[in-house]
Amino acid sequence: MGPRTDLDGIVVMVTRPAHQARPLCERIESRGGRVVCFPVLEIAAVEDTASLQGLVRRLSEFDLAVFVSANAVARGVPMVLAHGGWPPGTQVAAVGERTAGELVRRGLSVDIRPEKGFDSESLLAVAALNNVVGKRIVIFRGQGGRELLAETLRQRGATVDYAEVYRRVRPMATLGGVLHTQPFPHAIVITSGDGLHNLLDMADSGDRRRLLSTPLVVISHRIGDTARALGFTHPPIVARQASDEAIVEAIGDWWVGKNKTESKLQ
Repeated sequence: MGPRTDLDGIVVMVTRPAHQARPLCERIESRGGRVVCFPVLEIAAVEDTASLQGLVRRLSEFDLAVFVSANAVARGVPMVLAHGGWPPGTQVAAVGERTAGELVRRGLSVDIRPEKGFDSESLLAVAALNNVVGKRIVIFRGQGGRELLAETLRQRGATVDYAEVYRRVRPMATLGGVLHTQPFPHAIVITSGDGLHNLLDMADSGDRRRLLSTPLVVISHRIGDTARALGFTHPPIVARQASDEAIVEAIGDWWVGKNKTESKLQ
């Protein structure tokens, strides 16, 4: 059986940070698609690390460390290991399979993860997090993330601190520089609400109008709701997971269905 070509003819814009985009781009290209890379987020180091370093040195005081993203793992775990290794009494939780995989790749065991889903709501539904009275929990995340996880754990009786190990930065590039030298995409992959806002902010008024009528491939209904609120008119294409495989599967299902519908109308 030859290589799959169900994405033949499609142009997909991938907006992940540059250091994370390549595997997804390669999957799309391996199935016949064309990729336009346009990062709408950059992951940068935090500017003031004094309090963060102090928290990392006290990690053994916590019962549980929660990682909310692969970026939190990539930035946080090396910092912990540089201060003597992971304390044996501190359990590890991951918000989803992609984050859990990054933890395992870096040599850590994952004690708590959702059975399905990959967001704060999914993690909070795990039985182990229902009874956290008196527990000390630290959440590894980027600056300015969602508050739901910490707020809910506090309501359940835990003491919660943040280890904010990276910043999300909007790149200096403008969208017009890419769109005017590349084919306009049939679909755009968006994996965060911040990225969605940045995408529109990086476009001029003419390009913004075209963007709002372009289908988005998203990894959660929450991002899809944000897209609708911002004025995107096409129903969002929601991947079943945040993984590259699930994103490409969602793109393929939509593209094949679109082509079949257009063939019937001809």
